[in-house]
Formats: sequence, structure tokens, C-alpha cells
Amino acid sequence: MSDDVETITFTIESEDGDEDDVTLPAGLVDLVAEGGQSPTETVGDITLLSFASRAHHIVHHGEEADEELEAQEARVMDLFEERFGVTFGEATGHQH
Repeated sequence: MSDDVETITFTIESEDGDEDDVTLPAGLVDLVAEGGQSPTETVGDITLLSFASRAHHIVHHGEEADEELEAQEARVMDLFEERFGVTFGEATGHQH
């Protein structure tokens, strides 16, 4: 049954030229898209949200974070706000 589900593949490429592909159910990408977002924009948003969420968890709910890790978390939060126009706390309702 799961083989009947249409998929869509995205290629991720770094500035160094490293590449990886990720394949997702196309309907799931459509489900989480907002407004007229393209599938690529949707995956980009989810990627940044995931990294911001993970960084927040590690720094604020994990083991003790050092200055470097806190700086990484602060930077991803800046990038989050630049992309979405709201802070991570405002977007998720999870503020410290």
C-alpha cells in the first residue's frame, strides 16, 4: 500500500558541493505547505524549523551547553526570524 503513495525527491547541495537526496511523500509535503508555497519552499521551511527546534532543545532542555553551542543556537534563531518574520518563541508558543 505504501508503494502506491506518490513521492517527490529533493536534492540538497552544500556550498562545498556535497549532495544528498531526500525523498518524501508528495501528499505530506502538500499537507504542510502554507498558502501557495512551492514544495521546495515547504521543505526549506521545515528544515530550518527542525534545526531551530533541535538547537533549542539541546541548549535549553539538554545537558549543559557551552558558549559555542549557545552561539550556534542564537544564529539559527536569527535565521529563523529572518525567514519567518517572527521569533521561534512566537511561532511555537514556547518561550524562555
